Amino acid sequence: MIKAIFTLLMLLSGLAFSAEPSPIAKQEIAYLLIYLKDSGCEFNRNGTWYKAEEAANHLNKKYEYLLNKGLVSSTEDFVKRAATESSMSGKPYLVKCASNSPVQSGYWFEAALAKHRARR
Repeated sequence: MIKAIFTLLMLLSGLAFSAEPSPIAKQEIAYLLIYLKDSGCEFNRNGTWYKAEEAANHLNKKYEYLLNKGLVSSTEDFVKRAATESSMSGKPYLVKCASNSPVQSGYWFEAALAKHRARR
């Protein structure tokens, strides 16, 4: 009996871990990628500055990879796992808009998401 309960719990935890993002989360993630692409900002990844469109394309590929692995079930997961730091080096991503100082991308995306949610 205990073995059956343990097996059931393991199966359920696996299902929860690989949950698909909700339609709202998918819309918010798409919004964040478009927001970055259209921002005109620069994006620093591993010491190199990229145009916003290149950065958005990179983050979209990273998102698709994580999605296929069942590692993104919310918008916050996307920001944390795909848009905050390099998976390879662990270095934080930076965003620089106009003449403003660079900021860590996690904060930048969280602020963009908060504004987006406030408008809805």
